[in-house]
Amino acid sequence: MNKKINYLFVTMLGIGNISRIPGSIASLITTIILFLVFHILSLSPNLILFFIILIFFISIYAVNKYIENNENKDPKEVVIDEFIGQSIPICLYEVAHTQVKEINEVLTFYFIMFILFRIFDITKPYPISYYDKNFKNSFGVIMDDVCAGLYVVVIFVFYMIITT
Repeated sequence: MNKKINYLFVTMLGIGNISRIPGSIASLITTIILFLVFHILSLSPNLILFFIILIFFISIYAVNKYIENNENKDPKEVVIDEFIGQSIPICLYEVAHTQVKEINEVLTFYFIMFILFRIFDITKPYPISYYDKNFKNSFGVIMDDVCAGLYVVVIFVFYMIITT
């Protein structure tokens, strides 16, 4: 993969170079993009989930190429992992809720998913911390965010069980 294309991919077109809170900004932009994709463009949640999985596998390679000669194996400018992690709960929410939803409900759930993802990504409860500390490679960079996204999914599943 061309170095410039790889750089643009792992930094989400340079979003990772924003000086303050690049991970949170990347997560917010991901949330907005997915809202547009699902609720303005009305694309299939299963199709988008397929692309997220594809991006996950491409990211393992791309992040590995980006960090291979860096001392810092989890540089802050790499934010494709935030895209993947934030996409997991949103995509699974859309896959599970294919019926027409009120926009206010969708915006509320997206906001909660964004906040929960950021909390888990920042505080790194186990096993997020395990991946963050023990895998100083592209797998660790990406898997801690995947775990944070899955924590959000677990919270929403418990919420749905309790409220139904």
